[in-house]
Amino acid sequence: MGMSERDPSPSDSVRRDVLERAARTMLIITTITTVLLVSVVGWRVATANSEPARAAVQPATPSPLPSPSPTHDPSRLLVGIVAGHSGSDSGAVCPDGLTEASINLTVAQMVIDDLRRDGVDAILLQEFDPRLRGLKADALVSVHADSCNIPGATGFKVARVTDSAIPQAEDSLVQCIIQAYSDETGLPLHPASVTDDMTQYHAFYEVAPTTPGAIIETGFMLDDRNLLGKHPQTVARGIERGIQCFLKGASGE
Repeated sequence: MGMSERDPSPSDSVRRDVLERAARTMLIITTITTVLLVSVVGWRVATANSEPARAAVQPATPSPLPSPSPTHDPSRLLVGIVAGHSGSDSGAVCPDGLTEASINLTVAQMVIDDLRRDGVDAILLQEFDPRLRGLKADALVSVHADSCNIPGATGFKVARVTDSAIPQAEDSLVQCIIQAYSDETGLPLHPASVTDDMTQYHAFYEVAPTTPGAIIETGFMLDDRNLLGKHPQTVARGIERGIQCFLKGASGE
């Protein structure tokens, strides 16, 4: 007897079973793939979000210090020279871009070289140098220059901290630098422009109270520019001679 149109043949049944199994297999594969993709994406997002947090807690790399301090022989004199604004900011700036910090650093390094040449241990310090804290030295001098926006202003000034623990020693250091610097450079003293920034200079409160300190404004960057920019060795020599005058007086020579 012939088969009706609704009765499947054996081959149709087998084919249907194969297709159903294939469909189930594809569904399983699709499900597994989706789960894996969601897991990977979630892991990447979590990793990316955690990177800034990890970076934020990393300790900052300390800024390099200026030229290393020489090994100090206690039998030798020790002087600290601060190159004003170095490692901190530009200081005063002229219209053509000349900065106070560049002048100060050039002069300070020359003072260091002169002192070392004369047998004094000298260290070059940045404006906010950690080595200032508790520094015990025979003298500390901070080198600065005056603004570039006062036409007609010329001269230099030297000051020490107002509430000095060793006023006699610091007055002697100031006077020695004034005399030597005036003789060497020919610049007039400009005491009327001494400011609180000089007499309350931060470094005076950081070094040991037994360390005599002074700050010098070497000249005005406008009218005294020729001296400061073209003859820094003369500027440095005036400061170094003043320091040597003080050191010799302190040692009783």
